[in-house]
This record gives sequence, structure tokens and C-alpha cells, in this order.
Amino acid sequence: MCSAEPINCFPLLVNILSNTFLRLFNSTARIRVWSKPFYTTRSPEVKSDIFFICLSYMLILASGLPPHFAVSSMEDYKVK
Repeated sequence: MCSAEPINCFPLLVNILSNTFLRLFNSTARIRVWSKPFYTTRSPEVKSDIFFICLSYMLILASGLPPHFAVSSMEDYKVK
């Protein structure tokens, strides 16, 4: 009825409890609860755009790391 992950189980528990309370008070209304914890995109163009933006950001970040380590090791060499 519910998986072991709390992110999936909590909405189901809220749904069961709320509908139980509605039945106790003789109501005909129902409450529906759903969980969509992650943003989903429908079009593949958006997914590819996000991928290329993240890839370019990682490449820029990776190109800046080696000079940073080289400068810090030279400063350590000067200080001894």
C-alpha cells in the first residue's frame, strides 16, 4: 500500500486519515493527495538544454581547478 520511503508514504497516510475523518462526520466528499517530489519535463528539447547548460558549467569549473592547485602549491613552496 505504501513504500518504505517517507516521501512516498506520507501523502498516502494523509489521504487515508483525511478520508477516514470525513467518513466519521458523514460527509460524501473525498480528498485526493498526490506526490510529485521532482520536477519533470515533457519535452526532450528542455532536457537537452538543461544537460548542455550543466555540462558547460562543469567544463568551465573543471578548467579553473588545476591553476588553483598550482598557485596554492607555489605559495606553500615560498612559505616553506
